[in-house]
Amino acid sequence: MGYRLSKIYTRTGDTGETGLADGRRVAKDHPRIEAIGEVDTLNSQLGLLLADLSEERSSCPGLDELIEVLSPCQHRLFDLGGELAMPDYQALQAVEIERLEAAIDRWNEEVGPLTNFILPGGSRLIAQAHLCRSIARTAERRCGQLHAIEPLRSELLAYINRMSDLLFVAARLIATRQGIAEVLWQAAAKG
Repeated sequence: MGYRLSKIYTRTGDTGETGLADGRRVAKDHPRIEAIGEVDTLNSQLGLLLADLSEERSSCPGLDELIEVLSPCQHRLFDLGGELAMPDYQALQAVEIERLEAAIDRWNEEVGPLTNFILPGGSRLIAQAHLCRSIARTAERRCGQLHAIEPLRSELLAYINRMSDLLFVAARLIATRQGIAEVLWQAAAKG
């Protein structure tokens, strides 16, 4: 494959528009660009989570499985962004959704049922996984907004939904494997 970017700045976006791969020019706040941006933010935060998991793996070998499951997600999120940028491009397949569901089911069985609402915290890793989860939800909402005006493939919508589910269970699994109690929500005192 040849060079993808030979020049980083083009000056074509200086007026508040950007180009899509199909040649269309859209405003930088167009729902398609908003969706691409949120998926990119998720991918960047997931990269940070993976870096933190790698740093902690020597003190908690149980984190290796999380790295193995989450690492391919960065590539699939890049594929998802590609589908958003190039509407005729189709990269995500149902097998990827099934892969996430298998991990969710396996991890959820290990952590057990949720008996209370939990807060993002307990360790940096747990909080980072929850941050990724919340960004996945934002990306899902942006994709939903785009889908309302320009239909998206069901695989794309399902994948981003499963990502947030996966990251929620990943946060709980990190707590379990680190031996850290989940931070339980406490209702405000009625007074």
